[in-house]
Amino acid sequence: MQPLTLNPAVLQQLPNIVKTYQLPSPRKATIQILNSFLPFIGIWVAMYFLKDISLGLTFALAVVNAFFLVRIFIIQHDCGHQSFTASRKANDAIGLVCSLVSFMPYNYWAKSHNFHHGHNGILWEHRDIGDINLLTVNEFKALGFWKKLHYMIFRSAPVLFVLGPIWYILVHNRIPSIKMKGWEQARRALIRHNLLLVAVYVTLLLLLGYEALLLVHLPILVAFGIIAVWFFYVQHQHETTYKAWKDKWEYIRAAIQGSTYYKLPKWMHWLTGNIGYHHIHHLNPLVPNYELARCHHENPVFEQVANKITFWQSLKCVFNKLWDEEQQRMISFREYFQRQKVTA
Repeated sequence: MQPLTLNPAVLQQLPNIVKTYQLPSPRKATIQILNSFLPFIGIWVAMYFLKDISLGLTFALAVVNAFFLVRIFIIQHDCGHQSFTASRKANDAIGLVCSLVSFMPYNYWAKSHNFHHGHNGILWEHRDIGDINLLTVNEFKALGFWKKLHYMIFRSAPVLFVLGPIWYILVHNRIPSIKMKGWEQARRALIRHNLLLVAVYVTLLLLLGYEALLLVHLPILVAFGIIAVWFFYVQHQHETTYKAWKDKWEYIRAAIQGSTYYKLPKWMHWLTGNIGYHHIHHLNPLVPNYELARCHHENPVFEQVANKITFWQSLKCVFNKLWDEEQQRMISFREYFQRQKVTA
């Protein structure tokens, strides 16, 4: 697959097109809160009463409820961008409530995610902040045996899409590991969030028992983490994505070429808070999630420039392991080692 050929003049027009959709709607925001939280709470309660009858049915409902948690997290995500409502106080309050359900720390995660938006696709030392770490072919080639093995294990499907999400949700997000200047307030906010989580879930444990956490909320969190990491991976590590060194990096090209339009059925876009319209989101994160689809479909230019990928096509992304600067595309470990044999 060849990288997209994008007309620079067309690219420059896109930010102005998207800007007209960045106005929050109190009505749409309220509806989304209701049709995300109410089903989530209802299914959560059903799981609690079913856990002593059928664990199989309980865990099946956990997968369903994970998608409603995705919707709740997308609300939190928009609040972190200050795009969900027009009020900063309302966004912060709503985002904090969402974070207590999602286990994703509101302030700390929002700061790292906004960092990702400002640096998406840049090949530099901080490329892992708010993103999944990726090496170029030349960087991987320069590693010693054990570091190569470490990277290969990290990029394997079981680690990246099963163990990784569990670690990310339950452990990684509890540790203020980013030590860059300007992150002091975010690190303190993370510590406060951890303490608040402990208070909330110890209270829940005392009221409902440990099974409410282990057999109800934990399975939801695990399924949610797997879904969330998969979507984020597909959105930025598709074959013809965009990567460039800092001195050659272009924001608009990174938004359009470096993010996918994950073309899914309408109901799946609804369940995932329209985050599949990721090219629109990266062009302007102030566009609320409930306006992303309308922005895409009302402007035919996005059908021409978007890096469109279907669900079946996205499965191939599992094999994308390294960025090939010469071919400007992602390659698999198999392709890398085959090349090494030829050139040896």
